Amino acid sequence: MINKIYPSVEAALADVRDGSTVMIGGFGTAGIPTRLIDGLIAQGAKDLTIVNNNAGNGDTGLAALLKTGRVRKIICSFPRQADSWVFDELYRSGRIELELVPQGNLAERIRAAGAGIGAFYTPTGYGTRLAEGKETREIHGKPYVLEYPIHADLALIKAERADRWGNLTYRMTARNFGPIMATAARCTVVEVPEIVELGALDPEAVVTPGIFVHRVVQVERTVTQAGGFKKEAA
Repeated sequence: MINKIYPSVEAALADVRDGSTVMIGGFGTAGIPTRLIDGLIAQGAKDLTIVNNNAGNGDTGLAALLKTGRVRKIICSFPRQADSWVFDELYRSGRIELELVPQGNLAERIRAAGAGIGAFYTPTGYGTRLAEGKETREIHGKPYVLEYPIHADLALIKAERADRWGNLTYRMTARNFGPIMATAARCTVVEVPEIVELGALDPEAVVTPGIFVHRVVQVERTVTQAGGFKKEAA
């Protein structure tokens, strides 16, 4: 009997190794797997490479993970915003490496990893410092830059509902990077507030099939910093 439900965040993350590349879903405050990030902080793995859309907000979640000093490198599309002071301090003091990737390229590099694509050409970044050292070529009169997929040892994502096979549905914009990250990692761990019986999910509504999910942890639904379930939880 296939059962991917783990009893706790601690159990689901117990074997994360030092030096791992970890994809973390989320865009702004939507879809961030907060409990799994807290679990990774408690687990203690170090020398990590983090792949995320940004570099954390305030002092919680990803920012709290960066603050532990256990992240060697971050790959993201926009590292600086009004409340990214943790990343700012680490980067300015030379304690974290940054690979800056345009957002569309980031999404496509992750998707390419999941789809088994060896590399792809994109016009984004051509003629800028982001293309320095990369192969370029002209296709139908337009310049392109060769980009490689981003693979991960671990993906931490948040979904809305799951069954014990790991089939997932998402809530609105919380879907963002979750589906493509689930396909690009050797091990995908998901936090969900609701686990349902097999057959309860409409097959047409399943976004991530269980074949891409390895571990599911049920967590308490929490209020997001903005939007999400704020009204319902009030």
